Amino acid sequence: MSHQTGIKANDALKKMFAKCRDGKIRVLKVSIENEELVPSSSAKPANKWKDDYDKMVKPLIVENQPAYILYRLDTKSPDSGYDWLLISWSPDTAPVRQKMLYASTKATLKQEFGTASIKEELHGTVPEDITLDGYFKHKRNDAAPVPLTTAEEELAELRKTTINTDYSVETRHQTLSGVAFPVTDEAKQAISELGKGVYEYVQLKIDLEEEKIHLVMACDISLDKLPTKVPSDSARYHLYNFKHTHEGDYTESIVFIYSMPGYSCSIKERMLYSSCKAPLLNLIQSLGVNIVKKLEIEDGKELTEEFLQEELHPKVNLHRPKFAKPKGPPSRGAKRITKTQELENPVQDD
Repeated sequence: MSHQTGIKANDALKKMFAKCRDGKIRVLKVSIENEELVPSSSAKPANKWKDDYDKMVKPLIVENQPAYILYRLDTKSPDSGYDWLLISWSPDTAPVRQKMLYASTKATLKQEFGTASIKEELHGTVPEDITLDGYFKHKRNDAAPVPLTTAEEELAELRKTTINTDYSVETRHQTLSGVAFPVTDEAKQAISELGKGVYEYVQLKIDLEEEKIHLVMACDISLDKLPTKVPSDSARYHLYNFKHTHEGDYTESIVFIYSMPGYSCSIKERMLYSSCKAPLLNLIQSLGVNIVKKLEIEDGKELTEEFLQEELHPKVNLHRPKFAKPKGPPSRGAKRITKTQELENPVQDD
């Protein structure tokens, strides 16, 4: 989900957008001031777009201050004119409120400028990200196939092997992927409401004696408080709406977290939570909740912003090590051809 702030372009910026259409502007920096999108600075083209790039973009970068930079390429599209690159500058050192504000307003900027004219986007948190080299590195990363994580592969396999998705409080089904314990109406309602944005966090537990899945809590909670909700002596299922920014866009991603604190739990508890996990995931998604990521943890302290960012947006390694081909067996010298020698003085029969 993405949200907008209601901030609009002021008249000066709208006039500048109009000038961008004739090709006389190479770069335009846009800032947010007094709850308006305003033009900060601009420059005319001097050479080819690659030659102008670093000379014109680098001076526009201000430490600790997010900004948008619209950069005109030399290519054109039949319907929209010149093609533009939208650069979202959001340094890690900027205040969180500023980063969120710029991320939430980007959709409005694109709409005001003309989405059809923006052919590419580039997000940067350090100056190296938005240099010309950084731009080409970004294009290479986009072209590389994104590998599936172990959790994604497991979920894909689950969808292939599950043979029954009919769940109710009164029924219990055996599937190829595990046991489907009935889920209480209260728990199902909380799951549905999380999917609709009513709650940010839902925690579920298995009643081992009753063999049902119950709701523990449903509430709003910040990421820094989330680890405190993970029990250290019993297993749990968690659903959390992780609100964050990625490449300049504000995003909300619902993650499913299975917490199992090692061998402090009984064998029965470990087996039941493991067996019920896959059918529960299917039920959650049938209730309209889009699970972006499935995670397993032992300790609540693992749930940091860095951990969730890496799990949701893994970095692609384009420079995988190449392994040398093993050497063959040592040579024993040149091959020799042997011929059967004829006797010089063959023995003749009498």
